[in-house]
Amino acid sequence: MHILVLGAGVVGTTTAWFLQKQGHQVTVIDRQNQAGVETSYANGGQISVSHAEPWANPSAPLKVLRWLFKADAPLLFRPRLDPDQWRWALSFLCECTSTRAAHNIRQIVNLGTYSRSQLQNLREEVGLEYDALQKGILHFYTDPREFEAAIKPTRIMQDLGCDRQIIDADRAISLEPALKPIRDRIAGATYTSEDESGDARKFTHNLAQKCAEAGVEFRYGTEVLGFEHAGDRILGVQTLKDGCHEILRGDAYVLSLGSFSAPLVKKVGLTLSIYPAKGYSITVPVKNEDAAFRVSLTDDEYKLVYSRLGDRLRVAGTAELSGYSRDLNYTRCRAIVRRTAEVMPEAGYWDQAEFWSGLRPATPSNVPYVGKSHFPNLYLNTGHGTLGWTHACGSAAALADIISGRRPDVDFAFTGI
Repeated sequence: MHILVLGAGVVGTTTAWFLQKQGHQVTVIDRQNQAGVETSYANGGQISVSHAEPWANPSAPLKVLRWLFKADAPLLFRPRLDPDQWRWALSFLCECTSTRAAHNIRQIVNLGTYSRSQLQNLREEVGLEYDALQKGILHFYTDPREFEAAIKPTRIMQDLGCDRQIIDADRAISLEPALKPIRDRIAGATYTSEDESGDARKFTHNLAQKCAEAGVEFRYGTEVLGFEHAGDRILGVQTLKDGCHEILRGDAYVLSLGSFSAPLVKKVGLTLSIYPAKGYSITVPVKNEDAAFRVSLTDDEYKLVYSRLGDRLRVAGTAELSGYSRDLNYTRCRAIVRRTAEVMPEAGYWDQAEFWSGLRPATPSNVPYVGKSHFPNLYLNTGHGTLGWTHACGSAAALADIISGRRPDVDFAFTGI
């Protein structure tokens, strides 16, 4: 089949790769001039099966209320006159029960484990360079209450096959000596040795080149405006490039436009519970090799992730539910710098931080849409939230199987199946 993939981020580009591997003719459409320059550009860098506890959990409602008027809160909800935002927020509250959180952890872990193995296979096959490190992910906690709250979801992940070990502060320091400055404040930690890290933008850019060499067509600088449809069939994609309108046609279509997926398909009567969660990151040069981390870290209390990308340090996190603006909130940027400088003061040139923001396509459950829509030739691969880099290869490989008429080899609640 000729398949049009809408979006050239890490999810859309991996989808194109796995589709062409199964013999399909693929065209990728993106409004930018190259792959991986929006939400994939400067994200946290983690391949984190262990980061499977959804935002929507029993402790979340009280935390959100406590953080409501705190400008540097890890999760900030800014109420707007936006019905989509309020519908999303109500759905989020419904996902905050213990039963729903356990169900969602299962989905996130299963897809994450499968995706990590697909990434490893792809890396071995293609030989991509993207500052990859296979040193695991260490979650550390400086608040004893946060550490205690992490134990139950960690046990659930262990039962699902995620080898996330509960460890003490001494073990955490032995794994990552860069945490020595806060040794006396670490209440506990967990460590997942099989998790990884790497630069998602480099991965996406280099994989797009491999796709092009394999025959995938990329139409950059092309904005997707909507769909042409009749009955239950998508007939084409309405696009705009250099001021010229054009309808692009294929046999099937894959929606991978991140936060912009929901408003696009709303025009054809399809409702997706996706809302942009603006995240921030800082990238700084390494200052002191002996003080800089190499194991990827997660500071759960502050909702920050740390990744080593060659001679750079990337720290990303927080979430701001405030619409589609990507404007930098410098209060939140400075909060990331302040916390990282407190944790490891000599690791990086924190005063040289390069700030970035991106719109993560968040679902209330943190579980993405992967599978069929009610249009038989429109498929979904979107809504990955903070785990787009983690779930990209798995959701792409699974969707390629679905489109090709095969059952994916992963236990996951695919849409339309």
